[in-house]
Amino acid sequence: MNKLGKKAENLAHGVREHVRLGHNITETVKGKLSLGAQILQVGSLEKVFKNLFSVSKGEKLLKASQCYLSTTAGPIAGLLFISTNKISFCSERSIKFASPNGELIRRHYKVSIPLKKIKTFDLSENVRKQSTKYIEISTSDNFDFWFMGFFNHHKSFKCLRQAFAKAPKN
Repeated sequence: MNKLGKKAENLAHGVREHVRLGHNITETVKGKLSLGAQILQVGSLEKVFKNLFSVSKGEKLLKASQCYLSTTAGPIAGLLFISTNKISFCSERSIKFASPNGELIRRHYKVSIPLKKIKTFDLSENVRKQSTKYIEISTSDNFDFWFMGFFNHHKSFKCLRQAFAKAPKN
C-alpha cells in the first residue's frame, strides 16, 4: 500500500474509533455540529480555548484535538487543548451535576492540568482491543487521566511530548 493509502486508512480508522466511542451516533453528530458552530461563532480554536480556560500571558495553544475523556460514568466527548502551559479538556456538551445545595445544574465538564504537575504520560492500548489507543496522563498529586478516540493519537501525543519537554519543571 502506498503512503497516501496508508494515511487515508489511518484517518478512516481514527474516525470510526471516535464515532464508535459515542453512546449514540445521533448524539455524537449533534455534538460535533454544536462544536463546529461554537468554533465558527467565536472565530478560531484559539479563541475557544481562551474563552473556556484562564490563559496566562504568553501562553500559546499548540494543538486542539477531538477526543474522549474516560470516566467512571463512561467516555465524555470533547476537545483536548495542548498549550505551552497546560493540558485542558472541555466536554462538547454540558453535563448535569448536583450542586452543593442539591439542585441539578448543567455545566461543561472541564479538566486543566498544568504541565509542571504531569508526572508521566504514555501511549497505551486496550489489551482486549488493540486498535483502541489511549493517552494516559498521571499527575504528581496521583490523578490519572485517560484520553481516547483521537482521529490521530500519534500527532496529539507528539505535541504533548514537545510541550512537556519545553515546559519549565518546578
